[in-house]
Amino acid sequence: MDISFSYFWQQITSNPALCITTLLTLGVIFVNGWTDAPNAIATCVTTRCMGVRSAIWMSAAFNFLGVFVMTNINSAVASTISNMVDFGTSTNDAMIALCAALFSIVVYSVGASVFGIPTSESHSLIAGLTGAAIAIQQGIGGVNMGEWVKVLYGLVLSLALGFASGWVICKLLTVLCQNLDRRKANGFFNYAQIVGAAAMSFMHGAQDGQKFIGVLFLGIAFSNGQNEVSGMQIPVWLMLLCSVVMALGTSVGGEKIIKSVGMDMVKLEKYQGFAADLAGAFCLLLSSVFGIPVSTTHTKTSSIMGVGAVRRLSAINFSVVKDMMLTWIFTFPGCGLISFVMAKLFMYIF
Repeated sequence: MDISFSYFWQQITSNPALCITTLLTLGVIFVNGWTDAPNAIATCVTTRCMGVRSAIWMSAAFNFLGVFVMTNINSAVASTISNMVDFGTSTNDAMIALCAALFSIVVYSVGASVFGIPTSESHSLIAGLTGAAIAIQQGIGGVNMGEWVKVLYGLVLSLALGFASGWVICKLLTVLCQNLDRRKANGFFNYAQIVGAAAMSFMHGAQDGQKFIGVLFLGIAFSNGQNEVSGMQIPVWLMLLCSVVMALGTSVGGEKIIKSVGMDMVKLEKYQGFAADLAGAFCLLLSSVFGIPVSTTHTKTSSIMGVGAVRRLSAINFSVVKDMMLTWIFTFPGCGLISFVMAKLFMYIF
């Protein structure tokens, strides 16, 4: 299969379906960098270790590195997304279904924002692909349950392990630093938290960047007449394209998200912010190595809750927990159903 950039550009200009798929995917990547990436630097900013704009530019740079470096080292998450569904033997129908899945993310995200329902681009993507596969295969035979079950692992990993890791790391730091001079300790954690935020940004790129690389890779395969991507090497230009778009999205802003995650949920000190970043980065690294797609937002928020629980459970704003649960309850069936309907509609029209 020809996966050179020159051939890809030629296909975009001659294949409207691939052009739409590419634009939708890059659009979702941009929005992901805009809305999800600020979570990685929320604690760093709200504990005043870095200014907002400096932290955003740092996050953009490490998002770029996370996508590029991790995909070269281990592209397990991208492979999981690519192999999660089977769109059948007709690559033309498969491309239409892929467009429907991406379009459903846009429709669901807009609708959810109107009704105030929290969303996750990662979960929307998985739900959209699944709904389109069920539509085109007329049943769950289009869903690879061996890969899809990793999503369930991811739900547990992002919540349980994120919370536990945050609690353990923060508790350990509390014990180790209890006899240290407070000013010296704060000076150390001021820099340590910058490192932690950089690690979170890197792992956000590694996780979320790979998810959308997997989708765009599917679109390229379909345009080449291939109905699967097993064993194919992701080209470097594709990694660069996705990482640059995510970095651009991150650079746009995200101040409101930083305030919501870093201040509204739990009031953190510098060592607690470092513990939350370290716990979140650890969970994302573990899930990336084993090819488990997780929500970076949920991983970071659960680790912050674990840190807050060291002090007392009442320090946690449980309305955030409610929002996370609502995301799981509404996103999978909601976005999946929209994708199913869109896939059926697109196949009828085209």
